[in-house]
Amino acid sequence: MSDILGYIKNNTQETQRLVGLKYEQLEQLIKQAIALHSQKQKELEAQKVRIINQGGGRKVKLSTEEQILLTLIYLRHLTTFQLLGIQFGVSESTANNTFNYWLPLLQKLLPCSLLEQVKKTPVTMKLFKKF
Repeated sequence: MSDILGYIKNNTQETQRLVGLKYEQLEQLIKQAIALHSQKQKELEAQKVRIINQGGGRKVKLSTEEQILLTLIYLRHLTTFQLLGIQFGVSESTANNTFNYWLPLLQKLLPCSLLEQVKKTPVTMKLFKKF
């Protein structure tokens, strides 16, 4: 368990400052993200042609919760991947790969910002172009 995850579990009132979500919202998001992750892994597994038995290979250093937390902390604080790697005990490239894996999954679960919602509707874009 990373120090940050342990800190959040012990100090639930600080969750909003660290990741921008209340503790209950974070727990719910993690559950939904894990379900989406398992579904994606099943789809990928169905497409694979296996040479090596399932379960082989190097084990991941971060738990699923820690990977999601890493992504949320990056989105909240926009720190470098080098610092994220140090905080979570992984390399810079692992932090970057983790973020790039979880970002599309979390985008499906998290609401868009107001500007992104406006960009998606063509009628309002025409109004913006007039100004």
